[in-house]
Amino acid sequence: MFETLITRKLNITYPIFQAPMAGGPTTPELVAAVSNAGGLGNLGAGYLTPEQLRNTINKIRGLTDRPFGVNLFVFEQPEESEETIAKMSDYLNSYRNELGIPHNPSLPKYSESFEDQIQVVLEERVPVFSFTFGLPSHNVIQSLKHRGTFVIGTATTVDEAIQLELSGIDAIVAQGSEAGGHRGTFLKNASDSLIGLIALVPQIVDHVSIPVIASGGIMDGRGLVASLTLGATAVQMGTAFLACTESGAYPTYKQKILSANEDATVITCAYSGKSARGISTEFIRDMQLYPGNIPPYPIQHVMTRDIRQAAAIAKDPEFMSLWAGQGLRLANNQSAATIINETIDQARKLVIKSF
Repeated sequence: MFETLITRKLNITYPIFQAPMAGGPTTPELVAAVSNAGGLGNLGAGYLTPEQLRNTINKIRGLTDRPFGVNLFVFEQPEESEETIAKMSDYLNSYRNELGIPHNPSLPKYSESFEDQIQVVLEERVPVFSFTFGLPSHNVIQSLKHRGTFVIGTATTVDEAIQLELSGIDAIVAQGSEAGGHRGTFLKNASDSLIGLIALVPQIVDHVSIPVIASGGIMDGRGLVASLTLGATAVQMGTAFLACTESGAYPTYKQKILSANEDATVITCAYSGKSARGISTEFIRDMQLYPGNIPPYPIQHVMTRDIRQAAAIAKDPEFMSLWAGQGLRLANNQSAATIINETIDQARKLVIKSF
């Protein structure tokens, strides 16, 4: 009943993608569980070293023989003055003091090398590769496709979708403003690209000829049926899996997901220097009063890492980055397979009821 162009191309049973949430939630167990249940599990690998990435891919392959995906970040290396970084570090020391961790820690490298990460993806011949924040080179995209990898980009506007199609990729994730986590915007400012999913999907579908995957606020069968009706060939669900059994999110994070409401999220650059949707916290509200410039991503992300990690250990959600979409009330702590099965069952009943 729910066979689409993309399920046929990827050899998956259901048009349900688990969003590639970087930073820990997408464990090998979660990725494999989604794929084994008939969807497409995706590893959020943006923060993994090449060695960690290869090891994780091998772990996933040890848990499933079904297709799965790997997601990486594509962005320009930012530059920021030492003065701006020093001022931010001094400001963050008040949080470090509260959490009992050292002041002014030395900063590691700001990001992993995309070139080194993508080499692992190429060598491992990953079935599906997706990217966000920008565009890989033409050579990278063609190298992936020559190895049989299905390539997916992320768009938050029609113009971005058009540019992605011109790059030669195979499908596009249409990321609505409801979506949790970082925005995939790469042509304009994120604040100028906040289009809701129900408006975004049909407009992208009308302007590209490759499959579109709807993402943002989709939590169950109702969202699946609505997205397919709008012209999408699949949906990508992130927040729906954050609190599930196999998710690697911290217990405190899961508790906040299960107890928060649809009006609890905001878009902020406080934690990472890049716009992202998450549950409002004391840290986010306080950083709105910061008098200086917040360093860009990924500099700010690295600068706040010790604070976020210490807060997680202390089980203090007010200083953690609690990325989440606007479908919070619909989240649950069931297994990934149960979430997929219930989504499909609900969607089937809705389709039957409509006739």
